[in-house]
Amino acid sequence: MSAPLQDKITLVLLPGMDGSGELFEAFATALDGEFDLSAVRYPLDGALGYAELESIAREAIPATGRYVILGESFSGPIGVSLAESAGSQCMGLELCASFARNPLPFLAPLRAIIPVLPVSFAPSRLLRYLLLERDSAKALEVALGASLRRLSTGALRARLSAVLSIDMGAKLARITQPIRYLRARKDRLVPASASRWVAAHAPHAVIVSVDAPHFLLQTQPREAARIVRDFVRKCEPVA
Repeated sequence: MSAPLQDKITLVLLPGMDGSGELFEAFATALDGEFDLSAVRYPLDGALGYAELESIAREAIPATGRYVILGESFSGPIGVSLAESAGSQCMGLELCASFARNPLPFLAPLRAIIPVLPVSFAPSRLLRYLLLERDSAKALEVALGASLRRLSTGALRARLSAVLSIDMGAKLARITQPIRYLRARKDRLVPASASRWVAAHAPHAVIVSVDAPHFLLQTQPREAARIVRDFVRKCEPVA
């Protein structure tokens, strides 16, 4: 068991597109009780964009004590906005396989037709290809599919539209807390250019690459936990 930090810090976990927070289980276990965990859960229905979901996420910020924000995938922009407006309680921002603006700009024109598209989540085989690895546990694929299928069509449309129009460059540049970006080397959904864009707008951001697919926290929970511990211990305000 690893030695505890001097003061127990809250790790605010912002989930991916499914918004359930349930897919953090393996990662939370790997942290071995070292942090207080505050996992955000977004509504399963309702056409809520980033602004509305950020309001929900703010409720997970502890009223007292220090905390670190971890934004996974879809929630990266929310993490950026929370960190930009945070006070000294916020020690840092960790982005995992995420982005601060539309990571696939060539898809931006699709935003206009998303409200009328008969959108639904992809078949499990395609989800495995995009988010997992060939040898990922079947149980993880099942949990992923179940979590995504609970999201309503309206909520999915709103979140896809939000991704295609988001640009948090200005807020990202104003963040003074340390930033670390966990890049998944085998990510087939969010390209490496997303991490480079973060580094270009926040020069003090550090990129750490992990040999993992897009679902980095779920497939490499121990390595992710090690990196987060290291990040928290090194967090100091940027001059």
